[in-house]
Amino acid sequence: MFPAETFQVTLAKLAAALDRLAIRFHLTGGVTTIAYGEPRMTQDVDLVIDPQATARQIEPLLVDLRAAGFLVDDETARRAVRDAGMFQALDLAESLKIDLYPRELIPGELGRSVRLEVFEGVFLPVASRPDAAASKLVWVSKGSHKSRRDLRQLWRRATPDERSLVERLAHGLGLEAILLEVLAEPDEIAP
Repeated sequence: MFPAETFQVTLAKLAAALDRLAIRFHLTGGVTTIAYGEPRMTQDVDLVIDPQATARQIEPLLVDLRAAGFLVDDETARRAVRDAGMFQALDLAESLKIDLYPRELIPGELGRSVRLEVFEGVFLPVASRPDAAASKLVWVSKGSHKSRRDLRQLWRRATPDERSLVERLAHGLGLEAILLEVLAEPDEIAP
C-alpha cells in the first residue's frame, strides 16, 4: 500500500493537467470507497475522464502528462479514447499507476460528481455514492469479489434517496438481481 502522500502528490499533478485542458474527471474505484469512509487497501487510482473533452484534447493531454512526469503509451491512450476503453499513466517519481477511463460506465455519472476532501485541505471530484455503488455493481457482474464488499459498505452508509438512485441505476443496467444477491451476503464468513 502506498502512503497517502504518494496518492496526494500524484493526484495533484494529474488534476492540474486535466484542469488546464478543461477535462472533467472524478475519482472512482477503490478510492471512492475510502473517500466515503470505508478503510480499504488499494494500489492504484481510477479516474473517469470526460470522453468528448478527452477526444478533443488527447494530444495536448499526452504532452502535459509526460511533462508532469507520467509515462503513457500514446497509441494505447488514443485507442482507449476511440474505443471507450482504459489507458494507464504511471507516475515515474512516485511509482503509482493511474487507470484513466475516457467513458462513463454509469450514464451521466460525471454530472453527479461531488467534491470531497480526499486529503486534508484537498478537495477533488469523486463519483457520487450512488454512482460508485452502481459502478461496483457492474464490476461484480464481471466477477470482482472485492467490489461485492465495497458495494455493501457503500449501501450501508447511503441515505434513502441514494439507495433509491442505486436501485434505479441497477434497473437501468439490468443488474437488479445481482444487487439483491450482493446485499443479502454477509461481510464475514461465518464459522
